[in-house]
Amino acid sequence: MGRYKAASLAVAFAMFGMGSEAVAGTCLEVTLTGTQGGPPVFQGQAGSGTLVTYGTEESNCRDVLLQFDTGRGTTQQLSKIGVPAGQVTAVFFTHIHSDHSEGLADLMQLRWHFNSAGPKVDLVCHEDAKSPAGHTMSCPNYAVHIGDALIQSGEMAQRLAENPKRLPGGPADLLNVMTFGPSQEPQVVWQSGDVMVSAISSRHVAGHASYRVDTPAGSVVIGGDAGNDAPAPPRDTSTSAQVELLAQDADILVHSVIHPVMGPDGTTGFPPPIYYRQSTATDLGSLAARAAVKNLMYTHLIPPLGAPRQGPYPLSAPLTEADYVGSARDGGFEGDVVVGTDLAKLRLTVD
Repeated sequence: MGRYKAASLAVAFAMFGMGSEAVAGTCLEVTLTGTQGGPPVFQGQAGSGTLVTYGTEESNCRDVLLQFDTGRGTTQQLSKIGVPAGQVTAVFFTHIHSDHSEGLADLMQLRWHFNSAGPKVDLVCHEDAKSPAGHTMSCPNYAVHIGDALIQSGEMAQRLAENPKRLPGGPADLLNVMTFGPSQEPQVVWQSGDVMVSAISSRHVAGHASYRVDTPAGSVVIGGDAGNDAPAPPRDTSTSAQVELLAQDADILVHSVIHPVMGPDGTTGFPPPIYYRQSTATDLGSLAARAAVKNLMYTHLIPPLGAPRQGPYPLSAPLTEADYVGSARDGGFEGDVVVGTDLAKLRLTVD
């Protein structure tokens, strides 16, 4: 058992009174609610997001529903698998880039319409973080202003006039913002019953974080867009040492991925600084092998499967699933690889 998993489970046992035995009849399910890499759109793919659910087989693993990032189309994707907006327990942001966060407004507006009586949604994210350029990335400000456009347009007032039971402050009134500070070691940031979520600071943009969910049915790490602390070569790997620490012995690692074809040595013209702040498919395979991860799920694919280009950057030939899996194998990973498509899922069950 890796150093982090042993520590995290020890904390969980102390917090929740859990024994070391897995709980029979429980399950953990991971669904990729959106796999689009970055702000472009290709063939209707939804923006970045991962739903992690835990529960009993009788509840279809849906006693606790945790949404990690809410890219465009998140609510539509959730509706396809029978998850109403009002059932989401908590939302976690890896960072405040629009392709990871813009779907929150839709999610919370729906809750405001139909679930104003509550409960509130926990929004778990990094505290305000100042970038090297001097601007501040602020999850709390994002939450406070989540309904501003509709308030300013008069839409909120009109809706309140026809149903005064809705909250007067709009969807922001339904968010319970829970922030955590920077840390190079895993820290517990959320817990409920047998479910514990830990976070660690990771490099991509200011305030980026990666997460690990531990349950009696298994564990999953959400790497977000994490990359190496060194912003460019020379370096041993493009992947994050913090994510590697978090991922020790994890059952599932979900991580954004960029294929080496997008690198400066290729012909796409993709900007090197953007390439260097992502983790490559090959290096993620190496990380997963070192961390003894059982399942690797690539998401936020750059470029998407079958795409002739990534945004304005053309490829000489579209990539296939085999191209991504082959890169993971080149990195030394021998476990199961899921090359992300919207609504791809994995389930872990304890009989």
